[in-house]
Amino acid sequence: MRLSSPHLGNEEKEAVCRVMDSQVINMGLETREFEKELYAFFGKDDANVICVNSGSAALHLALQVTGIEHGDEVLVPTFTYIATFQSVSATGATPIPIDIEQKNGFINLSDAKNRITKNTKVILPVLFAGCGVKELDDVYEFAEQYNLRVVVDAAHCFGDNRVIRDTGFTCFSFDSIKNITCADGGCIVTCEKEHAEKLKDLRLLGVIGDTDKRFAGTMSWDPDVTDQGWRYHMNNISAAIGRAQLKKFEKFKKIRCKYARMYQQSLPYCSFPFDEYVVPHKYPIVIDENKRDALRDFLAQNNIPTGIQYKPNHLFTKFNLGYALPNAEQLYKKILLLPLHTMLTEEDVSFVIEKVLEFYKKYDYNAA
Repeated sequence: MRLSSPHLGNEEKEAVCRVMDSQVINMGLETREFEKELYAFFGKDDANVICVNSGSAALHLALQVTGIEHGDEVLVPTFTYIATFQSVSATGATPIPIDIEQKNGFINLSDAKNRITKNTKVILPVLFAGCGVKELDDVYEFAEQYNLRVVVDAAHCFGDNRVIRDTGFTCFSFDSIKNITCADGGCIVTCEKEHAEKLKDLRLLGVIGDTDKRFAGTMSWDPDVTDQGWRYHMNNISAAIGRAQLKKFEKFKKIRCKYARMYQQSLPYCSFPFDEYVVPHKYPIVIDENKRDALRDFLAQNNIPTGIQYKPNHLFTKFNLGYALPNAEQLYKKILLLPLHTMLTEEDVSFVIEKVLEFYKKYDYNAA
């Protein structure tokens, strides 16, 4: 049993071989078709989809086109993967760690309000495990009130199209264990067409109009560059894998949701508040810090892998601004990830539940 796993089959192998046989493995027609298929999947007429080589690249580029630079500040929940903070610092701006809501790991807007300065330009909510989508309305109202841009880290949230809004930028990840994978990859979705065109250039080292040329099978032999760009484009091999994965998504969705419901129904006292629209990427439970490590050891003894996420970013030397964020620090001590992926069987999930309940009974412990 594994904690997380990709779900790859003959369709992905055939897709890779198709690209290899074409001898065109850089960004081209496969990437174009993947963007078109994602556009149809998201179902929003004015959305623009820009595929890149990672979720981190998606965040970096989205932040860059907001215009932030050295001296500017971005409000970021401290409870997130280090890539979120590094994407901010890569622009030259400063990520300002913000505390979270313990119930679901979402950014705490009261704390965010207290940390706004004249340099604050962007708020970057993170949807941990797919939770917090309903609270995005509050973030957009907050952003309008304080004249901030919104960039959403939806790396854990593919399949829940509620995250795509008329303004701002939504960034997805397609790395090896996400809800769909390209091996490595990601995309930015925005309804702001002018910024979408800029993003297309920035992912190709800033070469103006290079996306259209590559999609037409040609090159920019007399290029121009006006902005700092990056080598962030998605290649045809990754896109081909993504296209095969996207065709399987409804199957993946049913499996993930089914297993999450099994956990939720059996472990209601310690589960995160997933709503009916979430396609969960991870399954976290919350248990008293005095029991968390004991449960982890007990499950390991039964060959059940678990995980702990995330170490709050304000505890890293690079991003420590000298203040405590108690909700995030407490949740970090209490959270435990249970296995959740589409290669599991019902028997696997039932076994995990059985052993968690056995632990609770053993310790006569009935509350998280």
